[in-house]
Amino acid sequence: MDVLTRAQRKRCMAAVRAKGTKPELLLCRLLDSLRYRYRLHDDTLPGKPDIVLPRRKKAIFVHGCFWHRHNCKSGRSFPATHPSFWGPKLKGNKERDRLNICQLRSMGWQVFVVWECQLRKRAEHVFTQLLSFMRNPTADKLAAHN
Repeated sequence: MDVLTRAQRKRCMAAVRAKGTKPELLLCRLLDSLRYRYRLHDDTLPGKPDIVLPRRKKAIFVHGCFWHRHNCKSGRSFPATHPSFWGPKLKGNKERDRLNICQLRSMGWQVFVVWECQLRKRAEHVFTQLLSFMRNPTADKLAAHN
C-alpha cells in the first residue's frame, strides 16, 4: 500500500527529471574540466544518449537504478501499487536500453553506461573508468554494465 495520497504521488512522480540530473551534471563537470566537447541528449541517436561526443563517436548513458533496473538495492525495489503497470513498464525500459545500445554499437559508436549508485558510492572509480573510455579508441569493453 502506498503511503502517499494520489495527489502527493503524482507530484512526486512529476518531479522526476530525465535531463539535468545530479549524476549527469557531475559527469558534465568532469568532461568540462578535461576540455572535452560534448552534446547533451542527442535525439538523432537511438536512446537519446545523455552525453554524446560526436567526433569521437562515444555515447554516455547516465541511468537511474530504479528506472533502468540496475542490480542494486534501488534497482531491485518494486512499487507495491499498480504492479500490472510497473512490471511491463520497467521491463520495457530495460529491453529498450539493450536495443538502443546494440543499435549504437552497430552504427560504430562506443557506449559507456554509468549507474547513479556507482556515482554515489564509487565516483572516483567511475571517473577512472570514464577517462579510460575517453582515451581508448576501443574502450567500449570498459563500459560499466553491471
